[in-house]
Amino acid sequence: MSQKPVRVRFAPSPTGPLHMGGVRTALYNYLFAKKNNGTFLIRIEDTDQTRFVPGAQEYIMDALKWCGIMPTEGPEIGGDFGPYIQSERKDMYRPYAEQLVKEDKAYYAFDTAEELDNMREQAKQMGMPNWQYNSVTRSSLRNSLTLPQTEVEKLLAEGAQYVIRMKMPRNRDIRFHDLIRGWVVVNTNNLDDKVLFKSDGMPTYHLANIVDDYLMKISHVIRGEEWLPSAPLHVLLYEAFDWDAPEFAHLPLLLRPDGNGKLSKRDGDRLGFPVFPTDWTTAEGELYSGYREKGYFKDAFINMLALLGWNPGTTQELFSLEELVEAFSLERVSKAGAKFDPDKTKWFQQQYLRAHSDVELAELLSIHTDGSHSLEKLEMVCHLMKERATFVQDMLVDGAYLLARPNVYDKETIKKKWKAETFELVREWSEELKAIENFVATEIESTFKAYLAKKELGIGAVLLPFRLSVTGVGAGPGMFDIAAFLGKEEVVQRIELGLIAIESIFNEA
Repeated sequence: MSQKPVRVRFAPSPTGPLHMGGVRTALYNYLFAKKNNGTFLIRIEDTDQTRFVPGAQEYIMDALKWCGIMPTEGPEIGGDFGPYIQSERKDMYRPYAEQLVKEDKAYYAFDTAEELDNMREQAKQMGMPNWQYNSVTRSSLRNSLTLPQTEVEKLLAEGAQYVIRMKMPRNRDIRFHDLIRGWVVVNTNNLDDKVLFKSDGMPTYHLANIVDDYLMKISHVIRGEEWLPSAPLHVLLYEAFDWDAPEFAHLPLLLRPDGNGKLSKRDGDRLGFPVFPTDWTTAEGELYSGYREKGYFKDAFINMLALLGWNPGTTQELFSLEELVEAFSLERVSKAGAKFDPDKTKWFQQQYLRAHSDVELAELLSIHTDGSHSLEKLEMVCHLMKERATFVQDMLVDGAYLLARPNVYDKETIKKKWKAETFELVREWSEELKAIENFVATEIESTFKAYLAKKELGIGAVLLPFRLSVTGVGAGPGMFDIAAFLGKEEVVQRIELGLIAIESIFNEA
């Protein structure tokens, strides 16, 4: 591994919101930098101005901030290697492109878009659907390799539109070592002469990212698998400039839950789960949901994401960010695509919710209430409900009966479980409740058991009807704990009202 100081970068394009695959790339860069006492920076790669989306850059920074993986260098942060937005570095790229032309490693191409479209169409008609501008075809096209020098100079002087293309060598094996995939070998006959500098005066990603990584002293390029086909070109560019290349690590794809294909930006809401860290609204007003607004804890989101493509080599699944830093290594990142599991994501959320104290959860729950309930009361609601909840707000929905008397009763359960004699049993049990002096869960439970023994009844004959008449639902936390929380007077009154409502439902059956 390189002995240079570790400097890694996350380099998103502001062409839309930050997909969770992008967040994972940022996370792995962050973890690697922290593990190796290095620097993690962000660089906005906006060379493709045609796809620029207003608000995307702000979204990216806000998302990283929410995730807790902010870089230490970047736009609005500063650093010694700025600017950190490529469009603000525009003037520095042309000299590098011109240098390659001067050294016969690149060339000017004057072909118009229409001419190239015609070439592709002709090739298709001749049975060659994948026509490329490459070491073979460039000899018959309009470029500085085929045109006389005088004509090239004339075209440049006249301001003719051109691009600068890489002069890809013929039939040469490009070899580089990937920290995840091992040795990668690609023959240049399979590569086209990529555009390095565009007619609008902007560099392409290929040139800009090489120049910027060199100038910013990037030691390791950790990026998605989709950039692996571009890596041979990048290796050649480092060689062309006589620069030391950074170490490469290409991360596996995030796959859909069924494993069929890459998880895309549009899969989330379509399949019922977020794929963005935070909500994103398009210019047309279309909303894409985010993990933050769905109620996920950022720690649960990050923990889940870290394990999509990396494993610690142990059975441990729950990690704080600090523990992830300590355990992380690129050697344990998988080559194979990582299948996203929305149910497992909810499991992580449940674990983190349960790890919060009742006091912490009550503070969070209070945000979702009208302010009429004390924190002490909400604290007890959290205590009762958190083992069954996935999100904080679930405790208000599923435990609504803890804060207000039910006005709806579970008809299906009543019709299946309630019997004619149940009414009298619940009334008798209500009288037993009235006689309890110390109305705490343990006393309620012992009184209940004594009542069952006296009546020679099984637990199901009274406990479920007791629950239905007090809460309106057929399942929930321990009924004796619920009763103690509500208090004797409230429980007795609820039973009276519940029996009236349940009798009406029972008589319908």
